Amino acid sequence: MAFSGSFPAVRPRRLRRTPALRRLVAQTRLHPADLVLPMFVKESLTEPAPLSSMPGVLQHTRDSLKAAAAQAVSAGVGGLMIFGIPAVRDGIGSQATDPGGILNVALADLRAEVGQSTVLMADLCLDEFTDHGHCGLLTTSGEVDNDATLERYREMGVAQASSGADLVGTSGMMDGQVGAVRAALDAEGFTDTGVFAYAAKYASAFYGPFREAVDSALTGDRRSYQQDPANRREAAREVALDIAEGADLVMVKPAMSYLDVLADVAAMPEVAVPIAAYQVSGEYAMIEAAAANGWIDRDRAILETLTSIRRAGAQIVLTYWAAEIAATLVAPQQD
Repeated sequence: MAFSGSFPAVRPRRLRRTPALRRLVAQTRLHPADLVLPMFVKESLTEPAPLSSMPGVLQHTRDSLKAAAAQAVSAGVGGLMIFGIPAVRDGIGSQATDPGGILNVALADLRAEVGQSTVLMADLCLDEFTDHGHCGLLTTSGEVDNDATLERYREMGVAQASSGADLVGTSGMMDGQVGAVRAALDAEGFTDTGVFAYAAKYASAFYGPFREAVDSALTGDRRSYQQDPANRREAAREVALDIAEGADLVMVKPAMSYLDVLADVAAMPEVAVPIAAYQVSGEYAMIEAAAANGWIDRDRAILETLTSIRRAGAQIVLTYWAAEIAATLVAPQQD
């Protein structure tokens, strides 16, 4: 029987009818410049090494890192975040501040390779460099010593800036880390080097594949200094403190399980700096594994997750798909 009443005057579906209409009214867009590619460089390698838990991601040699970075920059990615894996580790992470350490020489390599064509970022944390795998120095009782760690972070910040980093990524979740690094950079004349604060970083199960990527020596966990996944409001406090200490950008990590936190941070009136989110290794691996089993459409899932992170409030997204996705996105025409 035909419907005899009147149809509603407003019909939202009209704007979903064709790809062109959907594209025209899209409220959230991805652009290559929004994306940052995390990359790993390992001192002991003679050839790039694929990661079993992160299909398509490599531990690089210095030479392969330069080649992959140049390719990513050509695709238009907004930045590169570099992690270094030294051949030798000790209790204080000596290689993190050695000018000849793998992370510092790799930064210098990339600065020479890509010039100023992208934003060069360095992970500022001790976990890749310590023989115990924690993000800071340990006391005799095995606790992470916050204030002693800040001294090492100051030295790391200066070493990374000296090697060419535009931004240093304070990821260790030590209290006062942003202010300590900012003061050290300024004291050494690196006033133009920015601090990219991992402001709300949670003790997540989704970091598992990353541990393979950096050959982590960690036993136990980092729950005494990373945030409890149960806590939402705490993130606002952490972000506000980092901004007060001089953070130039702030980040929520992980991304996909913390979109509520990301939206909260984006809504904070005191946050006038760019906001980033990190689509971490476990989030990447989860999608790749499901796609490999034919359970989901890989390309659609990648774009949907990246769009959701941008929609929740991230201006910048760190993702291991950055170069791939950047190459598929069409930049808008310039006036």
